[in-house]
Amino acid sequence: MNENTESNLTKTLEAVYRTESRYVLATLIRLLGDFDLAEEALHDAFRAALEQWPRDGVPANPRAWLVSAGRFKAIDNMRRNARFDALDEAARRVDAAIDDTTIWDEESVEDDHLRLIFTCSHPALAFDSQVALTLREVCGLTTEEIASAFLAVPTTVAQRIVRAKAKIRDARIPYEVPGHEDLPDRLDAALRIIYLVFNEGYSASAGIELTRYDLSGEAIRLGRLLIELLPEESEACGLLALMLLHDSRRTARTSANGDLILLDEQDRALWNRDQITEGLELVMRAFRSKSIGSYTLQAAIAAVHAQAPNAGETDWPEIAGLYDLLLWANPTPVVELNRAVAIAMRDGPEAGLALIDTILARGELSDYHLAHSARADLCRRLGRIGQAEAAYRQALNLVRQEPERRFLERRLAELKN
Repeated sequence: MNENTESNLTKTLEAVYRTESRYVLATLIRLLGDFDLAEEALHDAFRAALEQWPRDGVPANPRAWLVSAGRFKAIDNMRRNARFDALDEAARRVDAAIDDTTIWDEESVEDDHLRLIFTCSHPALAFDSQVALTLREVCGLTTEEIASAFLAVPTTVAQRIVRAKAKIRDARIPYEVPGHEDLPDRLDAALRIIYLVFNEGYSASAGIELTRYDLSGEAIRLGRLLIELLPEESEACGLLALMLLHDSRRTARTSANGDLILLDEQDRALWNRDQITEGLELVMRAFRSKSIGSYTLQAAIAAVHAQAPNAGETDWPEIAGLYDLLLWANPTPVVELNRAVAIAMRDGPEAGLALIDTILARGELSDYHLAHSARADLCRRLGRIGQAEAAYRQALNLVRQEPERRFLERRLAELKN
């Protein structure tokens, strides 16, 4: 194999891993019934691809090839362990895997991510464990990336993931979409997890790129599946609307060289009008429901932005009023911060700065770079250059994403000039 061919194959394998590994893992979990066994099988499958694809060529359906290779490797490993260790449990798992008559098909594999979402968000698991396990298994984030995103210690995150897997195994939590009678009670956790997946794709917690469309696109697909399951559930509609309206701005959020472009500076001609139209329809559909939740209110805020022909014509009084409702429905420091920014746009930077300072004085969001960035921006608008510089530097100390880092560095340079 010449150097060019080898380089191309390496790039192909890397691309397949990025786009297919989470699908392959989800399907292997379904087929093998064990997280750790499936993860080992996933790695074995890619090792086999590295050995065989240079000789045989890239298969027409890499996902199917990897699922089959991983499954057979796992069965071989289980047979070997059962033979050498003579463990009853290992033997049982071998028999279950061999007798499994599940047929690999595109529809089953497409649904495996949804099954995995409901498994990771099972009420038997603590919420912190639900989040850590989902970001690890559904999103493919490393333990260090999850710890960075949630300001936790990596060993703590690793322990949560290990405990969650053990709980799923020991409690025999089924790997399935809940039955229709149980689905509404399980929905809140599933919505929360799907939105976490979307947020990691829409604004990555760390790394060199602002977005990861593989994650945000998958979250949107899962949101559509939930609406198919529960068409009358307003919060499922609200969440899908929220994701579509945010994602409609994806192309306009970065420059050609990957630099962050703020909402008020974006070229709105680049916004995806089809997604906006669908999102607005879903917001209206959700508001026709008797109960309106936080996802629907957030979608309504995104809808006001989407309908403004330019930044100057944004209806900030409407947005501030919606944030009042959202803070009542979901009283969190982050919602309070976003409301403060809306108040600043409606009533002036002094009013917003007072609210942000109150939040930071309580010790909340002190490790959240966006809180310091928002404070810096308001100080900049008020001409308080020294305070703005200090706040931007504090944000820079906390940010872990390169496009946001470059943006903050540009803001600091502008202040000095």
